[in-house]
Amino acid sequence: MPYINVKVGGSLSDEQRKKICEEITKTMETVAGKPPSSTYVQIDEIPRNQWSVGGKLLSEK
Repeated sequence: MPYINVKVGGSLSDEQRKKICEEITKTMETVAGKPPSSTYVQIDEIPRNQWSVGGKLLSEK
């Protein structure tokens, strides 16, 4: 039973979340032979002011 946790800076639309889940599930089936019915995908949308890259908050970019 694969469990995949995706963390993104900022928010996504419902359509984007759906597409991400579909594509990850498809990849797990194609590459690892895991049935879609056993693949769990969780998306965590993290506010951009709680992540940084290169010492700068994403909200500053």
